[in-house]
Amino acid sequence: METREITLHGNRVSYRTAGDGPEVIVLVHGITGSSETWAEVIPYLGEEFTVVAPDLLGHGQSAKPRGDYSLGAYASGVRDLVASLGHDHATVVGHSLGGGVAMQLAYQFPERCDRLVLVSSGGLGREVHPLLRAAALPGSEFVLPLVCATKLRDAGDAVWHTLGRFGLNAGPDLDEMWRGYASLADRDAQQAFVHTLRTIVDGGGQRVSATDRLYLAAELPTLIVWGEDDRIIPIEHGVAAQEAIPGSRLEVFEGAGHFPHRSDPDRFVDVLIDFVEHTVPAEVDEDRWRELLRSGAPA
Repeated sequence: METREITLHGNRVSYRTAGDGPEVIVLVHGITGSSETWAEVIPYLGEEFTVVAPDLLGHGQSAKPRGDYSLGAYASGVRDLVASLGHDHATVVGHSLGGGVAMQLAYQFPERCDRLVLVSSGGLGREVHPLLRAAALPGSEFVLPLVCATKLRDAGDAVWHTLGRFGLNAGPDLDEMWRGYASLADRDAQQAFVHTLRTIVDGGGQRVSATDRLYLAAELPTLIVWGEDDRIIPIEHGVAAQEAIPGSRLEVFEGAGHFPHRSDPDRFVDVLIDFVEHTVPAEVDEDRWRELLRSGAPA
């Protein structure tokens, strides 16, 4: 596994990569996350595939410019990264926010998406953890510098205890939440977080939903992975999505929370490899695409 950088549209984009297999797997992380969330699975996937895991703009080691942090912009950025590395299409795996990005990419650029894998994905229902709803409220940009102050971040035990009181699973969930919290140390990262969050969440919950367009995934091999004890986005969203996407597959990780790929990385790798090996990459048929659009979403 290597960490590399590339400049796209004048901005630094950091990404991890491994392997040189004929099939390309793109791993897209969640909000406040980075490609590090996939560190345990990338080396093993690299034995079978070519793996690309970017730090989205505003996250990790990538640039944090003032700009567009919408799902559409993120999807275009992932497409451009993959294309710049010489790949025409890939199986796109998205976790949480990354699931929304993956669905948007499959919708905007269906010819670029071989398969779709949604891991505890956003964009499939209104419900989301109260911490994220609160962070999206007006004025949060003025509170974040205080909440993420160095002295408070150094008091890790207090923050850890507070996060635990919100029902987050000990282990991977708290580890990832702490890592995300610590990533908001500088002003640019805080602003990128707020801009990103407000495009998808408001005080009432998730404001962007792909549920009215899931019928378009009828021709796209789709795998849905969810932690049974997810407290960030409820598993019911995954169950409903599986019912709405013909032929899709749902894998529930018992005892896992919002980060099933970290709770049980071995099983995650096995499930993903099995899915890729037993499905045929989607091929875009313009006539079929028009037919689906004209049919409209099922009632």
